[in-house]
Amino acid sequence: MRLAPHDEPDFLTLAAERLRPEPPHADEALSNPRGDHSLDDVPLVHPLTPKPAAVLVPVVMREKPMLLLTERAAQLRQHSGQIAFPGGRVDPGDVSVLAAACREAMEEIGLDSRFISPLGYLDAYLSTTNYLVMPVVARVSPAYVLNLNHDEVADTFEVPLSFLMDPARHELHSREWKGRVRRYYAMPYEGRYIWGVTAGIIRNLYERLYGS
Repeated sequence: MRLAPHDEPDFLTLAAERLRPEPPHADEALSNPRGDHSLDDVPLVHPLTPKPAAVLVPVVMREKPMLLLTERAAQLRQHSGQIAFPGGRVDPGDVSVLAAACREAMEEIGLDSRFISPLGYLDAYLSTTNYLVMPVVARVSPAYVLNLNHDEVADTFEVPLSFLMDPARHELHSREWKGRVRRYYAMPYEGRYIWGVTAGIIRNLYERLYGS
């Protein structure tokens, strides 16, 4: 029987053992990508030419670890009001996906890199909007301070990692998209609707750390 997350070794131990120490190369990431298509086995059209992106998966190391998430600003043209990780497109000037994730975290919420300690990487995630998202899992000091860019982010909040790593909280929802019904993970929490790419990446974190 699979143990519940609170019965497993602590988060930092699992992260050191099971996260990727380096991000996968593009060829590897695109050979069999995980993503929005995975739950419904939607066939991918090759060759894949997604835009590279990076997100920070910030785990705040309080007495009980918390995951820091953002609520996107209502006026944004895409994904307005949705729950997200800090992150965005990898720019030509970014020397790595880690650099891109840290730059975006600074630009969006004012999270300075001195509060961030990278722990490793998850598998890349292919979104329906044609981004190949590289999640960078990082330890964040609870002493962090933020300065939100309200043009991009309306709010930030923390969710207990134990809540998000409980598979009973990983609900399967569905909606129609481009003429077909698609399923996706959702993890409602205290009035916040965590879903889509964000929930998919959280599910991947659970499977990487606590899956068999």
